[in-house]
Amino acid sequence: MEQDYIKLKEIKPALSGYIREALAMLDPSITPDDRAIHDVRVLMKKSRAVMRLIAGITDNDFFKKEYGAFREVGRIMCSWRDTSVHRKILKEMKKEHPGIISALKSNPVIESFLLKNGPAEEFHGDLRNELETISELLSKSSYRIRFRTMNDIDPVILLKELESSYKITAGRFLISRNTLKSSDLHEFRKRAKDFLYQLWFFRPLNPSVIKALEKKIDVLTQNLGKYNDLVQLINSLDYGNSQISVSSEMDEMILLIRQKQDFYLSKVWSVAYKIFRPGKQLVSLLGYKILTI
Repeated sequence: MEQDYIKLKEIKPALSGYIREALAMLDPSITPDDRAIHDVRVLMKKSRAVMRLIAGITDNDFFKKEYGAFREVGRIMCSWRDTSVHRKILKEMKKEHPGIISALKSNPVIESFLLKNGPAEEFHGDLRNELETISELLSKSSYRIRFRTMNDIDPVILLKELESSYKITAGRFLISRNTLKSSDLHEFRKRAKDFLYQLWFFRPLNPSVIKALEKKIDVLTQNLGKYNDLVQLINSLDYGNSQISVSSEMDEMILLIRQKQDFYLSKVWSVAYKIFRPGKQLVSLLGYKILTI
């Protein structure tokens, strides 16, 4: 594919848009539902990915302030999201294996997740304060970015930053594939998400090919995310800290969870290998030949 001139998508309008959308979804006077929590967390991941993309071509103080703000919003919302996801997983398991979940209904952790119907039941003072904190963080970030000049970003340098992001992700893939540790898989997923959200800015180079690549990485990271959700559920149940079996029902439920984890990982490796295998070059993935950008 050859073009005389290619204009990448602009950084500042996208970043400002992510923050504006997040603020619109989080009214401090109204408890956010599961969809709002999910969407805002995605917007924060996109915002952090943008900051990583421009980290090498912006001053350190600006990077620290904005990246720190987006990370703090994600940290605050993490517990909201985990509760919602744990509840959803357990309800699905209750439909698939009602006997096991019924036998474990006296477990205080499982009982607490199943009894909660959503964030609305938890709309108390602490949650209001957290929403106000998030709103303040994002409003200040939006103001700073509004007066930040980003018109002179060299697209060639951006492309090099994308290549660096790709190499980091490929490295994380190799580590996670060899160790199969949940912590390494989590790091691989985070860096793959960064690369995914950064790719969007480069769509004009080869729209159909890059969109297809984005879709593959999106599915890949979704499966890694489902795997990690199950890791977090097991951790919340405090299972595995003792060599003594708690109960046969709990053991069986954990084994069923492990089977789900195996299923999600089985959908990751083949796709990940094709995209991030050793020796693979970014230019071959994007499928373009640039004359001018």
